[in-house]
Order: sequence, then C-alpha cells, then structure tokens
Amino acid sequence: MTLLTLLGSTGSIGTSTLDVVRRWPGRFGVYALVAGNNVEVLARQIAEFKPQVAVVADDNTVVKLREALRSLGVPEPELGIGPKARLAVSVAPEAGFVLSAIVGVVGLEATYEAVRVGKRVGLANKEVLVASGRLVMEARRASQAELIPVDSEHNGAHQALRAGERGEVSRLILTASGGPFRQTPAEHFAQITPEQALNHPTWKMGQRITIDSATMMNKGFEVIEACWLFDLPPKDVQVVVHPQSKVHAMVEYADGSVIAQVSATDMRMPIQYALTYPERADAPVPRLDWSGPAQWTFEPPDFQRFPLLRLAYEAQEIGGTAAATLNAADEIAVEAFLNRRISFPAIAATVAETLSRVAVSQPSSVAEVLEVDRVSRQVAREVIARAESSRWGARSNEDSSQDSKTEAAVRA
Repeated sequence: MTLLTLLGSTGSIGTSTLDVVRRWPGRFGVYALVAGNNVEVLARQIAEFKPQVAVVADDNTVVKLREALRSLGVPEPELGIGPKARLAVSVAPEAGFVLSAIVGVVGLEATYEAVRVGKRVGLANKEVLVASGRLVMEARRASQAELIPVDSEHNGAHQALRAGERGEVSRLILTASGGPFRQTPAEHFAQITPEQALNHPTWKMGQRITIDSATMMNKGFEVIEACWLFDLPPKDVQVVVHPQSKVHAMVEYADGSVIAQVSATDMRMPIQYALTYPERADAPVPRLDWSGPAQWTFEPPDFQRFPLLRLAYEAQEIGGTAAATLNAADEIAVEAFLNRRISFPAIAATVAETLSRVAVSQPSSVAEVLEVDRVSRQVAREVIARAESSRWGARSNEDSSQDSKTEAAVRA
C-alpha cells in the first residue's frame, strides 16, 4: 500500500484526493494530513482516514483540533505544528507519495525537500515552480524524483507527451476557459465586483485561484510552470481560450500532428492519473458523453484586456526572481481586491508596478526565494496603500470643492 502525505488536505484538491483514496482502500492510505486552520474538516478526515500524523498551522489550532477529535470520540494521531512539521512529514520514509496542494509559497520548502530526497510528488501548487522553478528542477534532476503535475492542463500535457519523443515536440498548447469576463467589454472592468469574479463558469476552486482565472493570471502561472516542467522556452508554450474546458492541453509534434488530452472537468481525473502513473486505472468520474452533438471553440487570448498573462510571459523571459515577485504581488493584490480595497484592473497595475520596483536576483536557495517573496509582498502592500491614499485624497479634494460651491450658493 502506498501511503500519502497531503499538503493541503482540507482544500479542494486535498478533499478530491481523499475521494480518490477512498475508492482504492487496499492500494492507497494516508500517512500525514497537513492543513491550516480548518479544524472541523480536518477532524473528520482524521476520523475516516486515520493518519499517523496531522499537522496544523499553530498552537491555537492544535487546541481546537484536540477538542474536535474528543467530541467525535476519535483517538489523536501524532500532532505537528508549522513549517518544521510540514517538512518532516514530506520527507518521512513512510510517505510514498507527497501531494503538494497548499496555495501560495507556504508549501514551497516542504515540496522542495520532498523532491530533493527523491519522493514521488504530485504537484498541484503552482507557486512552487513559479517562485522557485530552477531550484526545484535542479533538485529533481539530482534525486531522480518523479514530479507529476496535477493541474488539469499540465497533467493533460504530461499525457499528450507520452505520444512521441521529447525531441519531436514543436510546441505545447495550454487551454484556458477565459473566465467569467471573456466577453465583458474592457471599459466595464472597473465595475467588476468580487462576487462576479468568483463566479467561474467551469471550475469550482479556491478564492485566489478563481480570481486568478478571471484575470488570466492563473494561465500565466501555468505558462511559467510548463516551461519548467517540460523544459520549454516561453515562445513554445501557447495559450488558447477554450470556454468548454474539455480539451486541457495539446502537444504539436514536428510532423504537424497535434495530440490533445480530453477529459471531464473534474480534478479527480488528474489526481488519480498522478497517483497511479504509469497505469491508467478505472475512471473515478462519469465518462464523457459522445452520444449527442457538441461544439468546441478555440480563440486567441486578448493580452490587452488581460495584461497579467503578458506579464507572466515577460517574467519568465527575464528569469531569476522575477516570477517570484510576480506571484507575491498578485497574491497581495488579489487579497486587496477581495477586500474591496482596489478595483479589478488595479490587480494588474499593482503587479506591474511591483515588478518594476523589486530588483531581480539569481537565488541559490529556497530561503533566498522566500526573502524575495517577503520583500515583494511588502512593496505590493506599499503600492496599494499609496493608491488608496491618492484615491482618498482625490475624494477629499472633490468634497472640499463641493462644500465650497455649496457655501457660495448659500451666501448667494
């Protein structure tokens, strides 16, 4: 039996992974569940899957988890706290497969160490390669670790690349749904609300990933990730908008043949593929229905309306820590948008200004990458604060002007 360490067990990818594990009780089990603060879900997962270890964010969460387990009548597993515990369960001999599904750079160090010691890693965390692609891939080559992408697009590319030799590949084509604003006029972007941006037409995902899909930043991250995973220059990774989200990726070979990977829009498909590779196990979800007519459309992305996709290509061309800054600034900007501090277009503006203000370096360690991440976040916060200050200043001037007009009118 293969035992799993799940980094991010209570998120959408983590819960889908456990659903796959549930289907294969004799083949997969759980060594460690790693979560943040979602005590209720984690307690239920511990009750069902009985991991040897559970890791949470902090001391306060451990107290709450113990209370939740007592109320369920569930024995406590070994409990760990914070980054050191995350790292320990990722490199533990018991862990035969490590799923990296924590959103953000929080899971970077544990994922890197799992790769460095030669674990089989299912990668669902874009930030690992976006922020630290060169270091992670160097570690993979040294340890011969298996790094299998779980994102539907990269997983599709991984499958399509099995059709030919690596030297025969001309380009990789990633598909994008286009998000909820694919046909929204650009002049209406300033009025977009968080609720509208969170209403994705195809996928059910976490808040940050959903907003990144709406801005097409998510696809930009996938371009960067694909460059590292498949050793391709940015010019050989193309994005096409495919609203139906049935074709996840295509590989064009030297003879002009294009191999496409097509499957249901359900993350359990790529998760199971990663767990059972190179075997193809029975489908974990209903198969596609080919009995009726269907229409699939493809169109180029609009880089003017979605500038973050262009910035991602540019950051990968620049290299070094540019992509780490891109990711950090985007996370801060998305948070500000969700909190209604900035507008939808200001997400891209914040990222662009942060990129222009943070120097690019060539990191030699994960610690250096994390320091660039910290600096970039601070700069992004400053950019947002200055924009807020300017906006409030402009409003105050408008109010003062209106007060003067009113006072003059009263005197008259």
